[in-house]
Amino acid sequence: MSDSPPAPQVWPTLRARDARGLIRFLVDAFGFEETVVYGDGDTVDHAELSWPPGGGIMLGSARAGENEDPWALSPGSFGAYVVTDDPDGLFLRATAAGAEVLHGLHETDYGSRDFAVRDPEGNRWSFGTYRGSPRKG
Repeated sequence: MSDSPPAPQVWPTLRARDARGLIRFLVDAFGFEETVVYGDGDTVDHAELSWPPGGGIMLGSARAGENEDPWALSPGSFGAYVVTDDPDGLFLRATAAGAEVLHGLHETDYGSRDFAVRDPEGNRWSFGTYRGSPRKG
């Protein structure tokens, strides 16, 4: 039996005008880990970024025509909440890398310490200590 966390079963996905640039930003600013990137030149056909200690996202380059992209998501239309144990340190890292602050560090009424930023593609990222409610049953 492995000590590693189980593989994610839900993969949020997004498209980017500059997918390779966005991958660099997400790694540098937020601490995602580049797991795999497929594509040639500036085009990313498929990429997976892992979030330690578990979870991840998939992304790829936006395609020119709607018929060329069966998963036609508009760049900058993505939003996610990501759990972190160190929102203060991550906020400093993200802002140092150029993330646009939408909502600075704050305490929520449900006991989380959160912040929200926008990446260079316009996607919205919220980070905080809230891990969600326990599953029922």
